[in-house]
Amino acid sequence: MIPLFSPLADRTLLSKSVEDIIGQAIQDKKLKAGTKLPSELKLCEQFGVSRTVIREALRVLHSRGLISISKGKGMFVREFSGESASGPLQFFLRMNFERSHVMDIVHARQILEPAVAELASVHRTEDDVERLSDDIQLLKECRSDAVELSTIDTRFHINISKASGNSLMPLLLEPIHRLIPDIKSSVYATVEDAKQAAVQWHQEIFERIVVQDGPGARAAMMQHLKIAEEHAERMLEASKSGGSD
Repeated sequence: MIPLFSPLADRTLLSKSVEDIIGQAIQDKKLKAGTKLPSELKLCEQFGVSRTVIREALRVLHSRGLISISKGKGMFVREFSGESASGPLQFFLRMNFERSHVMDIVHARQILEPAVAELASVHRTEDDVERLSDDIQLLKECRSDAVELSTIDTRFHINISKASGNSLMPLLLEPIHRLIPDIKSSVYATVEDAKQAAVQWHQEIFERIVVQDGPGARAAMMQHLKIAEEHAERMLEASKSGGSD
């Protein structure tokens, strides 16, 4: 059997070199999802490096979500899903998120989401309609705390991106939306009429999407996010006032 890999010529940063080579093989689909990797011992022989080097490279590949390690079974190339693609960006945003970025997130949504709502009105399926309807009903019925309200609210917007018919939209928006409950929970706790406004505008957006009124869905989302901006400003102002007491 011909080895998958060959000894490294450059002996510097060995684990990084091994990681890059295996990662590139996965990216080039020479190693497809579900493929079992050679054992640690075989990889040591093929790369001409120590087991410590191989283990460090495999650890990083695992942390990047490129491989899975099953005790007693071996190491396998993972299926690269939308979740695994957006996960690192979500992690980056959360690690670098500060309160001062709240308005940046609101403004990014104002650029992207009206167009996404218009796309959803064109491409939505009956399953999409059912999911969005369920989201609105849950929001109306929710009597829980602000965190639960914000989670339901956010799911509605994520489902609109999934209904857009463009597979990149959830990948772009989902990491941003995963930060929104942190913001919206504060808004719901601070702004008295926030839930009423959310229900009203979610309903309006939903109705425009159902009848496939693209311009109407875009306009409704723009108005919804304009109000969201006002609510975020009120929340930040309340937070600032509270911190100065």
